[in-house]
Amino acid sequence: MELIDFLRQTQAEVRERINNPDSASPYEELVFTEIVMQHMADIGMTFEPATCHHEARFGNAILRLSGYALSDDKDQLDLFVSLYSGTDELQSISDSETKKAAEQCLRFLRGCAEGRLVRNMDESNDAYALAINIQEWYRNLNQIRIYVLTDQQAATKNFQSREIGSKTIKLEVMDIERLHRQWSEGKPRDEITVNFKDAAGSSLPCIYVPGEMSDYDYALTVIPGEVLRFVYEKYGARLLEANVRSFLNATGKVNRGIRDTLIKTPEHFMAYNNGIVILADEITMENTAGGIPGILWMRGMQIVNGGQTTATIYFAKKKEPRIDLSRVRIPAKIIVLRSEDIETEENMISAVSRYANSQNAVKQADLSANRPFHVEIEKLANTIYCPDGAGRWFYERATGSYNVMLARDGTTPAKLSRIRETIPTSRKITKTDLAKFLSTWDQKPDRVSLGSQKNFAAFMDELDTENSPWPALPDVTFYKQMVVKAILFKTAQKLVRPAFQAFQANITTYLVALISHRLGNRIDLDRIWQQQDLSPQLKQQMQSWATEVNRILHQSAGGKMVSEWAKKAECWEAVRKGSYSQVLDGMPEVKLANDEVSYSVPGV
Repeated sequence: MELIDFLRQTQAEVRERINNPDSASPYEELVFTEIVMQHMADIGMTFEPATCHHEARFGNAILRLSGYALSDDKDQLDLFVSLYSGTDELQSISDSETKKAAEQCLRFLRGCAEGRLVRNMDESNDAYALAINIQEWYRNLNQIRIYVLTDQQAATKNFQSREIGSKTIKLEVMDIERLHRQWSEGKPRDEITVNFKDAAGSSLPCIYVPGEMSDYDYALTVIPGEVLRFVYEKYGARLLEANVRSFLNATGKVNRGIRDTLIKTPEHFMAYNNGIVILADEITMENTAGGIPGILWMRGMQIVNGGQTTATIYFAKKKEPRIDLSRVRIPAKIIVLRSEDIETEENMISAVSRYANSQNAVKQADLSANRPFHVEIEKLANTIYCPDGAGRWFYERATGSYNVMLARDGTTPAKLSRIRETIPTSRKITKTDLAKFLSTWDQKPDRVSLGSQKNFAAFMDELDTENSPWPALPDVTFYKQMVVKAILFKTAQKLVRPAFQAFQANITTYLVALISHRLGNRIDLDRIWQQQDLSPQLKQQMQSWATEVNRILHQSAGGKMVSEWAKKAECWEAVRKGSYSQVLDGMPEVKLANDEVSYSVPGV
């Protein structure tokens, strides 16, 4: 897919989510922010993101923020600021514009860190709780990044880092070109290229085994500790294969042991550590000075086992500058993928990740694209048409497969247009989407609020239990009901998005869970499948309860940030037991209970 086509597809997705193609609403910028942030989270560039729009004058300066993401250990913070044009034609954006936006976000961060911003903010401001929390977290933050997100083309993707209160802040740009490169290729790791002659002073001596009868080549080598630290500093969590990424903090027994070895006996590190497993798309070899094979550079580097080791080395050195990484060596097994087929490659990555982590605490459920449950959902999606007989929903079992389908089948403008009409992005469901929709309807909004990866892992764990609420092998009825729950959730998103500037994800999942709790056993799911939409009356009910859910979320949070409070079971209990307006009359999808009093609203 060409860049111009990708741009127009992205804009179409933004407008679909807004549900008004002619809208010039500023909320389009927030939707764009949400799409890009979630993509970055899915590929491991950032953590679980949240939109949070804030634009204000502070003294003589303008402050801007569009969203943020915080690591589970509250030691890594990403801030996002968007420059959205809504254009369907490729346009360039000057470095001065992207740099200005980064500076405006940097001022927001500085104001929070120094405590000056909170003193001048209204407590009702959606960014107020975030500002308080940043002030509290700042001392313990090990990594801070500011990303400028834009649907235009930027010449410069990285700006010089800045310093605030002894902290280094990295400034990056995620423009439409960089986004296209990642999304269309389905391999965001392509951005990761390591020249070992530059990083280590020479190529890495190795044992190299070409895979003449397989779809991969193989190498064994040893990576200097300083080189691994340098690569992690440059690429961060992008190095870690998406299904198993998570940096467990240095309070755990394994990480504490790594840290202690680095401090006390760094020369013994290779003897004590099992090493790391790396997948790569390509390596270039040369003969070393000793005449043996050496790895000169590597493209598409992904650590599928040993992310814990890698991150611990980086953060231990950051916290303890006295650590001498020049005495540290890490054994590494490298698998060089040679498959041309994206699904074959995805399966290979999943299998390598699963077996490489079989002795670790990583859940097998995290590596589940090939589980029969997902394979069957994909088969059903490919064969079951909507009631109109033309449209279908798309289940993206393998990451990037929707874009692969567009590129493969949309070989002419007419064919591409027909695909977009029958299978629009609004009908695409990813694995984490599926877990989110079903878990929300199962009244677990607190778990969904933990983030897509954690909720997905918990969802997959449920599949393995004896009393699982989900079938091991889905059938047609289950599939159609799953789609209906997707329609309910996506409709709630469309209604929530223009009504609230912050915590939209939390309001949405709690709203749908409330619908399930109060009306679920009376909703005619088959009717919604037939209509592929909700009635105006049910949408009005959602709008009414959304306002009340938002109120209860804020009230019950007691000054805490809603996105953090929403992760607690006590939050769901407060929302579930809250006081709400009566159920509207005349919703065709809903049968009223015998003892329920209802009322109608004029004009509906």
